[in-house]
Amino acid sequence: MTSTESTELTSLVYTSTASAPFRATALDHLLAQCRALNEAKELTGMLLYRGERFIQVLEGPADVVRRLARTIERDPRHHSMRVLLEEPLDERRFADWTMGYRSLQSEAAHVPDGFRDSFADLEDSSERSTTLRALAELTMWFRVRADQEVHA
Repeated sequence: MTSTESTELTSLVYTSTASAPFRATALDHLLAQCRALNEAKELTGMLLYRGERFIQVLEGPADVVRRLARTIERDPRHHSMRVLLEEPLDERRFADWTMGYRSLQSEAAHVPDGFRDSFADLEDSSERSTTLRALAELTMWFRVRADQEVHA
């Protein structure tokens, strides 16, 4: 990092649409790339994928996060990238993950009330509070799933 770069910790959240459906092997390759790059740049975050839609949270120094977001926007593997939220952080939400990942797939024919079936409430909301609440719910869901897998 150069002396002119901002070291303020920032979180940036975006959604995008896959240019073509991602097979498991393509997702594995993407994750390997993300994790290596993020570790080298001291970035953390999570990536969710469902129905050809991505949502990603990036955390790290503001200038590094913004520069990576510009690079990601030009990646031909997806399109229609939309930044939902950018905010300063006091501490990282995903400090343990260079890139945590979950594929949101419904595992049952009947899903419980309140099941998040898409990212529509994140994408369609013009209310910052609605976006923050939906992101908090996704973050909690992600952490609970990760904890269950560790203790299983």
